[in-house]
Amino acid sequence: MRGAALMPQAVIDAMQDYLNLESVTGGYEAADSKVEEIAGFYSSTAKLLNCKSTNIAFTSSATNAFALALSCIPFREGDSILLANEDYISNQIAFLSLQKRFGVKIVRAKSKPEGGVDVSDMKSLMDQHHPKLVSLTHVPSNTGLIQPVEEVGILCADRNLYYLVDGCQSAGQIPVDVAIIKCDFFSATMRKFLRGPRGSGFLYVSDKIINQKLEPLFIDMRGADWISANEYIPRMDARRFEEWELPYALVLGSKAAIDYAIHVGLPAIQKRNQHLCDLIRKEVLKLKGFTLLDKGTPQSSIITIAIANQTAQHVLTNLRKENINTSVGFRNFALIDFEAKQVDWALRLSPHYYNTEEEIAMLINSLKKFSA
Repeated sequence: MRGAALMPQAVIDAMQDYLNLESVTGGYEAADSKVEEIAGFYSSTAKLLNCKSTNIAFTSSATNAFALALSCIPFREGDSILLANEDYISNQIAFLSLQKRFGVKIVRAKSKPEGGVDVSDMKSLMDQHHPKLVSLTHVPSNTGLIQPVEEVGILCADRNLYYLVDGCQSAGQIPVDVAIIKCDFFSATMRKFLRGPRGSGFLYVSDKIINQKLEPLFIDMRGADWISANEYIPRMDARRFEEWELPYALVLGSKAAIDYAIHVGLPAIQKRNQHLCDLIRKEVLKLKGFTLLDKGTPQSSIITIAIANQTAQHVLTNLRKENINTSVGFRNFALIDFEAKQVDWALRLSPHYYNTEEEIAMLINSLKKFSA
């Protein structure tokens, strides 16, 4: 029940096999001998998202992918970025950095009382501010929300607005179709619900962005051709967002993880996750001093809980002593959301489809020790 999921054996084998090869042939030679397998990462990720392999770039993390996308938007002073209150902390900080450095304005849409961004308010703000970029976190890290990224995508497409979706928590947890979402960018990590290696992620880049030749701020020899002393041209696919130096063991491990998820089936994964979450939420509601903080319908496989008269470190330490791997989120992780909920910290549970009902029962028994 962790934010960094357990890797399947196929993922471990893929990385170990490549490292063994690299150790006896050398880094360049190993990569050259695995060209087809490496190319398979792009086709597998494209299958996961319903796009073309030319729309996929390998990155070191979801945050890295998000920053690369953000760096290619041609912001000018006075431009605005439209987002939701629940957007991820690193994204919020990145927007504030742009505001401080370039004079970009941040506009936040209202949240509905029942949870999630108010799409009608977002529509009004689009028409009022004509934002250069609309950004939305598909499944926020510190709440059980699943945001209406498809509805917002239709509004953006109708207005020809750049649309960036943070899919860090949704990729591998629920089915994702970028053609339906209509986003220009979709950033994700491998270490969460996709059960891939840490230090790897990917970025989906739309044909619109590619054809407009928008490029990351620090494009390198992987993403561009140097054609004269003072001129270069970007490559005409998403790999213009990559760096030349790639960790190919992680690329192959990521491919194996994505193939594994596709084999299990995203609808089956979502159904199993929902079943486990329903069990937990049902039992937590019975515990005195426990408050479920999640809003929205439907809800994701992230459960956040406030526990009265306990400290975050005490809860986390004692659960880990019982081999229950969880995490906590603090107020500054989700400042706007947690201030509205009037909590300083929350226990985060994120069951994965490989967890068992017996493990859920063990978790609930352990949580009972903190009940008021």
